[in-house]
Amino acid sequence: MSTPANTALIAASPRLTPRPVRLAGIVIHLGVTVLWIVLFARALSLSGLLAWSAGIVYVAYDTFLLLFVAWQTRGLTRLSPPDSAGGRRPSLGVLIAAHNEAAVLPVTLEALFAQTQPADQIVITDDGSTDATATVLTERYGLIAPSVGAMSLPSTLHPNLRWLRLKHGGKAVALNEAITQIDTETILTVDADTLLDPTALQAMRDAFAAEPALVAATGILTPICAKTLGGRFFQWFQTYEYIRNFISRYAWMRIDGLLLISGAFAGFRREAVTRVGGFDPECFVEDYELIHRLHRYSVEHGLDWTVRVLGTARALTDAPSTLPAFLRQRRRWFAGFLQTQYWNRDMTGNGRFGRLGTIMLPIKAIDTMQPIYGLTAFALLLIFIFSGRFSVALPVLSIIAAKIAIDLAFHLWSIRLYRRWTGDRANSSVLYAIIAALAEPFSFQLMRHTGASLGWVSFLTGKHCWGTQRRDGLLPADAPGR
Repeated sequence: MSTPANTALIAASPRLTPRPVRLAGIVIHLGVTVLWIVLFARALSLSGLLAWSAGIVYVAYDTFLLLFVAWQTRGLTRLSPPDSAGGRRPSLGVLIAAHNEAAVLPVTLEALFAQTQPADQIVITDDGSTDATATVLTERYGLIAPSVGAMSLPSTLHPNLRWLRLKHGGKAVALNEAITQIDTETILTVDADTLLDPTALQAMRDAFAAEPALVAATGILTPICAKTLGGRFFQWFQTYEYIRNFISRYAWMRIDGLLLISGAFAGFRREAVTRVGGFDPECFVEDYELIHRLHRYSVEHGLDWTVRVLGTARALTDAPSTLPAFLRQRRRWFAGFLQTQYWNRDMTGNGRFGRLGTIMLPIKAIDTMQPIYGLTAFALLLIFIFSGRFSVALPVLSIIAAKIAIDLAFHLWSIRLYRRWTGDRANSSVLYAIIAALAEPFSFQLMRHTGASLGWVSFLTGKHCWGTQRRDGLLPADAPGR
């Protein structure tokens, strides 16, 4: 049966209503793939440094991106603290989509109750949980269990807390249902494993109050992993990865090309989300795909909608602590990225979409093959070393050493900007950043590329099995349900 939300999604989604693809988009996407095939095919027949052409292209491209981000973010060194927005602030509702998150839900909720500016509504969107979620919500938070598909009455202990109980249908379906049953002007999606700073909701309210055209905003996330040796390893690398990534988002925001919003902590203007049909249940990364649709709708309807990353809105989020969990996460992220890039291929190279179409999406087209280039470059280096081709291996190692030096400089630059922008100095050790920059190319970077390459498998085959994500970072080791 057709509903207003389904009708809006069909009209706004290029997956359901494909747009004509421009020649420029086809050339850009095919070009980066064909180039890799040519470089790889000739790698073993060429002599000298040219045998490592795939690696040279990879290093040159990655260095170009670092220089672009450094240039676009130079203004952060002079950034003044934002003024509090005056006047009326929009109402704000928090949506927590939760499936079997009984162990970690109290941590997330207590952080929401401790906000300097509490949410007008908090909705636990229970996506068919079969664990102790119902017990936690009834016994600890004073909620009365509603029937399936219905919203509960407000909590007797926390009047702004309610429980939406649904059949298991996935995160996107759960969020879409919650959006139809909440009436706040803005909504904040918060994952059940995300711990907000006390001023996070205030920062979100201020941003939406100050800019009426703002339709989506992401806060700053800091990863937290298990207190095991493996967990510390992954937290160490992911901390600096997140710092660089959020600095990069600021750079893309500066040219109206921000596409990546972290659904674990993201604010939206509810009317804009409903106008484009809500979250797409068919996408592996529903938050990322939604931002494309918001940008598309804004251009197609002559609007001036904007997307922002907010340095003043911060949160901790549980991150993978083991290699299998990390690879599953990156496999899903990259498969969803490929889905979204494919569905929106008509925007690539399309001047109608401004710098988003002419700069950002062509770069994203290149990014589809970046992990393949990276793994190819490393594999070729090993082949050169073990086959005794040191006339090639030694110059290659020199290039890698120079690239590590560039990466180190960018690490330090990013930390300086991050501290200035967010005020967070506790999670940005300079010493650890230096060690991470030296070790990352031969460890964490290869894991990241491997996970992304597995995402290609999921995208091409349509088969996926993400498994169950453990919540090891926010909970103590002896917490029930871990």
